[in-house]
Amino acid sequence: MSFRTDKAASGVERTPLSARLSTRLPRLSWVDLVIAAAVLVLIYVVLRVGQGTTVSFSPTQNVKVDTDPSQLPYDAARSLLRMFAALAASIVFTFGYAYAAARSRRLERILIPALDILQSVPVLGFLTVAVTGFIALFPGSMLGLECASIFAIFTSQAWNMTFGFYYALTSLPRELDELSRSFRFTRWMRFWKVEVPAGMIGLVWNGMMSFGGGWFFLVASEAISVNNQEYTLPGVGSYAGAAITEGDLGKVGWAILTMAVMVTGVNFLFWRPLTAWAERFKNEQSEAGEIQRSFVLDFLRRSHWPQIAGGVLRPVGRTLSRAGRVFGVDDQPLTVHRTRQRTGDVVFTVVAGGLILWGLADLAGYLNDRTGLGVFGEPLLLGLATLARVLVLVAVATLVWVPIGVKIGFSPRLTRVAQPVVQILASFPANFLFPLAVWFFLRTGLSINIGGILLMALGAQWYILFNTIAGAMAIPTDLREAMDDLGVTGWQRWRRLIIPGIFPAYVTGGITASGGAWNASIVSEVVTFGGTTLTATGLGAYIAQATAAGDFPRLIAGVAVMSLYVVALNRLLWRRLYRLAEARYSL
Repeated sequence: MSFRTDKAASGVERTPLSARLSTRLPRLSWVDLVIAAAVLVLIYVVLRVGQGTTVSFSPTQNVKVDTDPSQLPYDAARSLLRMFAALAASIVFTFGYAYAAARSRRLERILIPALDILQSVPVLGFLTVAVTGFIALFPGSMLGLECASIFAIFTSQAWNMTFGFYYALTSLPRELDELSRSFRFTRWMRFWKVEVPAGMIGLVWNGMMSFGGGWFFLVASEAISVNNQEYTLPGVGSYAGAAITEGDLGKVGWAILTMAVMVTGVNFLFWRPLTAWAERFKNEQSEAGEIQRSFVLDFLRRSHWPQIAGGVLRPVGRTLSRAGRVFGVDDQPLTVHRTRQRTGDVVFTVVAGGLILWGLADLAGYLNDRTGLGVFGEPLLLGLATLARVLVLVAVATLVWVPIGVKIGFSPRLTRVAQPVVQILASFPANFLFPLAVWFFLRTGLSINIGGILLMALGAQWYILFNTIAGAMAIPTDLREAMDDLGVTGWQRWRRLIIPGIFPAYVTGGITASGGAWNASIVSEVVTFGGTTLTATGLGAYIAQATAAGDFPRLIAGVAVMSLYVVALNRLLWRRLYRLAEARYSL
């Protein structure tokens, strides 16, 4: 028996495989080739620079920082690799931590106060533990010190992003919540299709601000001084720290120029495309007259790579969506018997409270054996001086930056101009300006006790500005147009539209600015350049001196007192404003 395989016998004309593939895959243009080349170069640079993270290392060796300006391109690449690694870790932490706090009433009682404490712990406090732990985890390898540095940068980024996303989850617009329940989304779909898009604008702007916070503590995370031991890593931060120690203004200038190029480049290639892309998630019924534009985003949209990537990743997304059904459906809330719920609350409170009390008792015993509990007296008094600086800073920053932030947020054209400028200003570490600060304070006779507020502002005021911009951008255009049609201007416009619209974002900015100011006090109350050191009276200087000397009882006491001040301020002021924002000012 024979079979005919020609076209006439089959009745169907077969298309060659090459022809079918050519119809599925778009023809690549020069834009696609440029983007592919850029991605390949990026991968090569990451792999080449990443090789330096696994070289051998001994904790006892003293590595001297090479301050030759020709070394700066490599140092910049190492710093950027750490920054983006910390940002990726911060995003993962933000999604998990904020979702757990927003969805579990019991966990919220623990996680949100814990977040207050984590935000209040200074970077140097984390470094003291992180350096020892990661070096022990990766013995004989530079990877341990790299992980400690990335962890330190992570602690300067994650808390602000987590607070912002937690608020976005707890203040989800009612219509979006009803949409999710009506269509019986799974909880997995609700998170990725409803909750993440609703908080995307704030998440992007908080991420940008947090990235700037990482730049601010770059020197502390790359040139680590713990227990009278110096640890240094190749990077712009350690380069600047070495140049400042040497008193070489020329090399400090090269570090400042490199930092400016890095911040501008990251803003142009990464943050501006993200902010322009995030405009699609604005909750409004009418399209804005002006939208943010990005050359990089427009260039990417001209290529076929997003279409190709979407086709490759779509089956993965479907698989994850099916797997996400195990988390349940959104319209089926978990129902628990009232008595069983109360019993669970009591058990959870007893267990969590018991663990906390056990930890506090153990800590008190350690301090009592070493120095006595009187060690808390001095930091408590010094904390009052730093508290005064923090309150002055937040008040002045609110009066100055809220109107400016609203103006920028309402104007996409102004945003395009102001965003890179603000990003550069927010990203400059205070340490880079120490030579100028020392010269200015000595020349004018201004006390470091007052001038320290200016240095603290370099690391804290931008949280208020960035969150205000994000809040103003999130106000629906149709509400602004309605106010224009009604002729509402001046104070009435602020009272009826602007303040209610930006208030939730401002509270997020205020609480993170307050915590950032406490953190910034550590590098702002002790100013050193060359052989000149100016020291302010305050808790930040106390912690910095205890860290450098390796005095762990004083360091623990200082960090504990700083946490106490921050948590008390958050409980008495910012948490009440949070509840007010949830109750009255959710869009």
